[in-house]
Amino acid sequence: MYVLIVEDDHALADSLGELMKEHHYTYDTVDNGVDGLAYAESDLYDLILLDIMLPELDGIELVKRLRKKKIRTPVILLTARDSISDKVRGLDCGADDYITKPFSESELFARIRANSRRQGEMVLDEIVVGDLRLDLSSSELHCGKRKIRLGFKEFTLFKLFMQNPLQVFSKSELLGKIWGYLSDAEENHVEVYVSFLRKKLAYLGTEVRIETIRKLGYRLNPCEEKEEEEPA
Repeated sequence: MYVLIVEDDHALADSLGELMKEHHYTYDTVDNGVDGLAYAESDLYDLILLDIMLPELDGIELVKRLRKKKIRTPVILLTARDSISDKVRGLDCGADDYITKPFSESELFARIRANSRRQGEMVLDEIVVGDLRLDLSSSELHCGKRKIRLGFKEFTLFKLFMQNPLQVFSKSELLGKIWGYLSDAEENHVEVYVSFLRKKLAYLGTEVRIETIRKLGYRLNPCEEKEEEEPA
């Protein structure tokens, strides 16, 4: 999942970012409404955590402008205001949920999961494709009796592939979804991590493979039939 955090309290934004990492989410943070709107308009994100009281453009107006542009990314408002009228105003502007500061980690991620389900994302403990099983809690990839632990970037990249078998992802898409909109990472980072994953798939002896689709990008193929690899 790729989350945009729009929060001007830098300590809270940093804490939210650390929580995103722990849950294997990719994220970007911005600290004002104008930048928040610009990033959200890219329509790259799966969910937005949005403070209401922001400099330059408040969260309520930000959501209104997003919905006017037909951008339906789920928005969870973060605010210290807890009156009924404030909640109604926030939800009426087009937000999907509302959480009052201070909030617990368990409540935050329960709301994230709930809003993900509304968007059609399945919340599971594992993903199975072909003869591979990815354990989402341990980051371990299993094939028969063999298993191997994936690093953080390997895990987030391979999870995306497993959630979308046979879907072709360009290198630029993978950079955005895995490294983040603000990252300085370049396309060769994608090539390196795809190489890492291919070596681990070879170790596991799986029939599942990551294919290079010439001039387009990569896709995960669960089939046994082999295709000649070509540079992306």
